[in-house]
Amino acid sequence: MSQQTIHRTLSKAILKPEVRIKLKIWNTYLTGKLKMFDNYMNLIVENAKEIYFGRGGKRSKDLGTVMIRGASVIFIGQDREKLIFSDTDEVKLMYRDEFE
Repeated sequence: MSQQTIHRTLSKAILKPEVRIKLKIWNTYLTGKLKMFDNYMNLIVENAKEIYFGRGGKRSKDLGTVMIRGASVIFIGQDREKLIFSDTDEVKLMYRDEFE
């Protein structure tokens, strides 16, 4: 992925109220407000919450403000879209806030 693409994607993510970050540590995610990033994809996240899905179930821990090294990030997710199939066989993309 080019440097401009990474910068554009992170610039969009910084405007979101919350992002979801998958780490290289097995089944570990962080959620929180993305505050800063640099050219190496190092991230500073406020109100971070670590979520771990393991054999014992789901565990979570509030971390506060954290810095994440760019080499340990697998993906950064923003608002999820869901596909809804209606009776007329047309596909409609719906965003999370339309369900709540």
